[in-house]
Amino acid sequence: MSLQDIQNGNKIVKKAKRLGRGYGSGKGGKAGRGNKGQQARTGWTIKAQLEGGQTSFLMKIPKLKGFKAINKVVRTPINLGDLNERFEDGATVGMKELILSGLVSNAKSEVKLLARGTLDKKLTLSVHAASKAAVAAVEAKGGSVTLL
Repeated sequence: MSLQDIQNGNKIVKKAKRLGRGYGSGKGGKAGRGNKGQQARTGWTIKAQLEGGQTSFLMKIPKLKGFKAINKVVRTPINLGDLNERFEDGATVGMKELILSGLVSNAKSEVKLLARGTLDKKLTLSVHAASKAAVAAVEAKGGSVTLL
C-alpha cells in the first residue's frame, strides 16, 4: 500500500458544513446560531478573562506600581573564579571570548566584573563595568582591566 492507493471512500476528509446558504442546505436561515442575543452576532467570542462567576486570574494577581525603564541596562555578572577556570594565563578577554566560553549568552548585554573567587592568572580584560576589588585583584596578578 502506498500514498496514491489511499482513497476518500471512508470519509477520511470530512467536508465542512456550509452555514447560512439557504434552507435546503440544512443550516440555512439562522445558520445554527439560534434567535438573537450576543452569541448570534458576528465577532462573538468568550473573553479569556471571564471565568463564570469565579474571581478572575487578572483580579487575583498583584497590581504592580510604577513603570518599567525604557533603556534599562542589564549587566551580566562575571566572577574572577569563572575567568580563572576558562582562560589560559596571558589571555586577552573581551566580549567575543566571553560569549564563546559560555559566560555571556546575549551579545547585547553589558558585563560587570566581580571579585568572587580567586584569580591565579595574568589576564587582559575588556568589560563594561568592574568592582574596585576585582580591578585590584586583576592588577595584583599583572593583568589589566579596560572599561568599554
